[in-house]
Amino acid sequence: MAVTQITDVFVPELYASYSAINGPERTAFFESGVAANNPALASLFADGGRIAELPFWKDLDSASEPNYGTDDPTDVAAPEKVTTGTQIARMTSLNKGYAASDLTGELAGADPIQQIRNRFGTYWQRNWQKRCIATLEGVMANNIAADSGDMVNAISGATNADVADATLFSRSAFTTAAFTSGDHFDDFIAAAVHSVVYKRMVDNDDIDFIPDSSGSMTIPTFMGRRVIVDDGLPFTAAAGTGAGDAAATYTSFLFGSNLVGYAERAPRIPAEVEREAAQGNGAGVETIWERKSWVIHPFGTQFLSATLTSGNATLAQLKLAANWDRVVDRKNVPFAALVTNG
Repeated sequence: MAVTQITDVFVPELYASYSAINGPERTAFFESGVAANNPALASLFADGGRIAELPFWKDLDSASEPNYGTDDPTDVAAPEKVTTGTQIARMTSLNKGYAASDLTGELAGADPIQQIRNRFGTYWQRNWQKRCIATLEGVMANNIAADSGDMVNAISGATNADVADATLFSRSAFTTAAFTSGDHFDDFIAAAVHSVVYKRMVDNDDIDFIPDSSGSMTIPTFMGRRVIVDDGLPFTAAAGTGAGDAAATYTSFLFGSNLVGYAERAPRIPAEVEREAAQGNGAGVETIWERKSWVIHPFGTQFLSATLTSGNATLAQLKLAANWDRVVDRKNVPFAALVTNG
């Protein structure tokens, strides 16, 4: 039985267009407004390089009292100055390949390469969101280590015996996390929670559903904010069932609009098919390779590149406190975290 191979129909331009349909813009983070394409980032990385600096003007210091006028000509006021800060973003080069033998497709009666092609977009969507969550874990870890956790409301009990209503997700716990931003508490437009936390929200009748723009599905909201459910959020399993065993903890994230800036640079060859005729003892094997160059950068931070792998940050390295530093006032970062036992 003859099997049409992907090399028979592979047109790089068309394949790239197909992949774009399933890009990061289709993730819940993008759809909620938490993440957004950032033209400034795209421009900085357009000509190459892995690191870009984003200078910004710092706000005028409102804590500095104004001058009080006099009629004394020798009383000369001294002006103050406006200063700048720098955000540092880093691009990561990623690739992934999936292979299938010709004989496998012939025996199965279906082309595995076509299945790979159909699911590659979803693979990259999921990995983009994983990198986004890992990035925010790192920002949170640095905040706890370097800024006394002023963006975090941690109310979880240490052991199973400590778990009570006061250590679980609630409206009060959520608003306390939001108010770590002071009078910017209303900047938050969305929250991401683990499914265990979401179940508690549903059981408490705290979730309202609104139709999306097309009317084809409903979107969960909490106190007017979109809810993103993702079991990839930080989670620590209970050490055991005994009263003295360490309890499970769940971290929920609160987001403001455009918290995460995103840019993508097209690799020289974003996708290609590699054919090895001799493999499979001559039966033939084909591999689809896809490559991505991504920048995922939370506003108001620097990526310090303290720990890298081949010039790139792995998921584990994105989570390290040592790789991040906040460079703006807490109120100007629309991000907060809530740590509960459920």
